[in-house]
Amino acid sequence: MSIARKKPLRLAFVGWGAIARRVADLLTARNDNIVLAGIATRSAPAHDRELPEGARWLPSPDALRDLTPDLVVEAAGRAAVEPWGLASLRCAPGFVVSSTSAFTDDAVLQRLVDQAERFGSRILIPSGALGGLDALAAASRLPLESVTHRIIKPPRAWKGTPAEDLVDLGALTSAHVFFRGSAREAASRFPANANVAAISALAGIGFERTGVELVANPATTKNCHHLVAKGDFGTLVVMVENRPLGTNPKSSEMTALSLVHLIEGRVRPVSL
Repeated sequence: MSIARKKPLRLAFVGWGAIARRVADLLTARNDNIVLAGIATRSAPAHDRELPEGARWLPSPDALRDLTPDLVVEAAGRAAVEPWGLASLRCAPGFVVSSTSAFTDDAVLQRLVDQAERFGSRILIPSGALGGLDALAAASRLPLESVTHRIIKPPRAWKGTPAEDLVDLGALTSAHVFFRGSAREAASRFPANANVAAISALAGIGFERTGVELVANPATTKNCHHLVAKGDFGTLVVMVENRPLGTNPKSSEMTALSLVHLIEGRVRPVSL
């Protein structure tokens, strides 16, 4: 007696940059039960070969209606989160938000939550470049006293960001803290580098109470995260040193891997 093969998960990406391409490559190499059905980009591809075989170009959020995806993954920047999120939550069971800095605007988050509740769909947030968020989220069920998230990257990773107005990145000889503030301010001002601060804020005690420090350190080649949470549960300390993504030093390899883990969890019988 043969066993029927499970229907492949139909996946759509919003954005086709370094992160999305890395995730797609890893999924293709690891899992044949996931189909890349559609890709949304700002402009039409010049040639069909610019997109993976079988993937349809999505010119606007309305195109999701005919695609009928099982999961839509946003990897295009925070401006894409609301329009594509509203459409995805109407057309698909799940919408994955990579650019969580969009949620520094409480109204955007609330509109997506309302849409998810209306259509019975879910907003999914990957752990990004950080680890231990399941423990932080669990700990927040009791009162939390404090959460501090320290993000340390080499100077080159901060180039092209407001950090250049705060410190001479090329002249640094030792680690320099150039920003201290809330997770809301950090994720809003540095979305390419401190997007993950929004994730730790959502998992713990919110955007205003989560403290963030941003550091440029010429002695490191890694993108590092130090998270410390204290509360009624005890103390949580998480330290992660990520290898930068080869095609984008502002992002970490772990950011792509966390998306792979989340997506594959939708088709596996056991998911952690």
